[in-house]
Amino acid sequence: MSPPEKTLPPAYSTERTAVAVGGTALLALTFQSLGIIYSDIGTSPLYVLNGIWPASGPAPSKEDVIGGVSAIVWSLTLVPLIKYIIIVLQFGTGEGEGGTFALFRGLFPPEEQSDDDDRALTCDSAFMRAHSARSSSEKLAPVKWPLLAWTLFGTALSIADGILTPAVSVTSAVGGIAIAKPSVIHSIVPISIAFLIALFGAQRFGVHRLGLTFAPLTLLWLLLLGGTGIYNISRYPGIFRAFDPSRLVLFFVRTKQYDYLAGILLAVTGCEAIFANLGQFNKLSIRLGFSFFVYPMLVLAYLGQGARLITDGDAVMANIFYSTIPGPVGGPLYWIVYVFAILATVLLQLIASQAMITACFSLIQQLVGLRSLPPLRMIYTSETIQGQVYFPVVNYLLMIGTIIMVVVFKDLAKLTNAYGFAVSTVMFITTSLVALQAYYTKHLPLVVAVGFFLIFGFFDGLFWGASLRKVPHGAWVPLMIGFVLMLGMFFWTWGKGLEDHFDGMNRKNLRHFIVVDDTDSSREKKMRKRITSTQASSKPATLTYVAGDTIKSQGEDDEVEEDDDTETSIKAHHTLYLVPEEPSQPRRQLARLPTCAVFHKLTSGRGVPHTFYGFLRQWPSLPRVVIFLSVKTMNVNRIPVEERYNVSKVRTLQGFYGVTYALGFRDDFNMD
Repeated sequence: MSPPEKTLPPAYSTERTAVAVGGTALLALTFQSLGIIYSDIGTSPLYVLNGIWPASGPAPSKEDVIGGVSAIVWSLTLVPLIKYIIIVLQFGTGEGEGGTFALFRGLFPPEEQSDDDDRALTCDSAFMRAHSARSSSEKLAPVKWPLLAWTLFGTALSIADGILTPAVSVTSAVGGIAIAKPSVIHSIVPISIAFLIALFGAQRFGVHRLGLTFAPLTLLWLLLLGGTGIYNISRYPGIFRAFDPSRLVLFFVRTKQYDYLAGILLAVTGCEAIFANLGQFNKLSIRLGFSFFVYPMLVLAYLGQGARLITDGDAVMANIFYSTIPGPVGGPLYWIVYVFAILATVLLQLIASQAMITACFSLIQQLVGLRSLPPLRMIYTSETIQGQVYFPVVNYLLMIGTIIMVVVFKDLAKLTNAYGFAVSTVMFITTSLVALQAYYTKHLPLVVAVGFFLIFGFFDGLFWGASLRKVPHGAWVPLMIGFVLMLGMFFWTWGKGLEDHFDGMNRKNLRHFIVVDDTDSSREKKMRKRITSTQASSKPATLTYVAGDTIKSQGEDDEVEEDDDTETSIKAHHTLYLVPEEPSQPRRQLARLPTCAVFHKLTSGRGVPHTFYGFLRQWPSLPRVVIFLSVKTMNVNRIPVEERYNVSKVRTLQGFYGVTYALGFRDDFNMD
């Protein structure tokens, strides 16, 4: 009686898909995003107005305040709301990833690989056929490498932003404490370092836990901003004239101070993190959170601060945010709001760093996946969202870089100069890549792509030009970091591309260099002819799992014209020979050893790696069982052990198997 057969494992896929949720789950994801994505842009009201009008200067005139606030409101409307929330989020990858590198992947999508191809050992490589296929991005092929350098520069600047954002946020937070306790002003650096160590140490808990922890505080903070904004607006309702865009035009015409844009830019820092963190959440949750909650609260906050600046003038210039807290100084409401503001400032400035830290993790995940960085240890921190990841090495390198920034740039103004340049440059790079993808990938009319680039490229260019003037005053730091990282990633990508090309061109059909018995000489001649002429492809056999040690094959055998039905299965005792590369050289007998060997296939594709042929040339012997193992991470969190293996057997060569080991992204795995 034959043992009962187990069912075939279900069809898992290595392709990620964007997070799709609705109802209560969508609301929960939106709430969670408050603590991660918007903590950066949500804390900008702490320093934006003083970034435009320094505390050491005189109070601006009423018309200047209205014009400056108008510039802030319209910058928030045009850049984060219209550009990023409405338009750019549409250009994320099919896996739900965002950021500049995701835009490049949209222009040059990676080759699709089949798990069946990885297990096909007696098929010829499809490398040349795959690379000769035409695609919608073929017209961009001549500029692929310059675009890659441009994209990697933007990605590198985003990583540099991940170093600068915590430095600016934490230093600003400690500066807020110094207002309540002036003695702290001399200990800003060591206190900031202590906060940074705590912040980066908490990253191992993952986006899910951190988001749920930070989201309630961010929610209360934004409600506080909106509430104080409404109260302050009541002191001078005329501030609503800031919604008139002509006010911002007249502001720059009247003042002729182009440098004001560098301060206004601080109001939109964090918008690139919105797009880069797309893989951590999804488009709808991000849009809901910003459009219906974050954006209105920020607008009310800036309008309120402007109203108090008009009415109180020099009395609030020292620190516009803290000085515009409602209520009389020393009153009950004042102290309630002040204490909460101090606590919230410290915590939220720490949380503000979270947006760019998690954005860095998302970008690194994309770079490692597409072989633009060496493999790094990656930990999936969510049971449901594959994009929520944590890189221990990256986390601690970011921490070290941030601490260096705090120590070197003791002055917050210099840190802010460095911070703004990275943000504006990434914004412009994103605009250029979206315009290209709109035409070449989305196939939108050319006028739409050009219009998008001209309109938003103009605004990005204004911000970039203002921040460029800050290069001698600290903006050279992110420029240097971005350039060094870009060179490293570019040469790594180039080198891995050469390696992949070599592996693809030299991947071999198993039957082209291993033959059976002396009577197979005619077959050997046919194999030699196949190597240099038309190469045949075949469908690998698939195995079902059978209770016990028996394995039963299913499907058709690898196609071999000269095999008849009686020769389909070669007996184990038949002698195998290695076919040399030169026809004049004799064949070498391969001794079969009573053992099992596992060869890892590190690159996808049909056939066996060229290193296996090199191994046989150096050590002309074969284990009794030879397994070519490919490890794949699937788009589900966990896969039962009994469903992880998919095996293909080479029936014309005894003892050879192609195996795919499927893992869920939350399954534990050790290569040892």
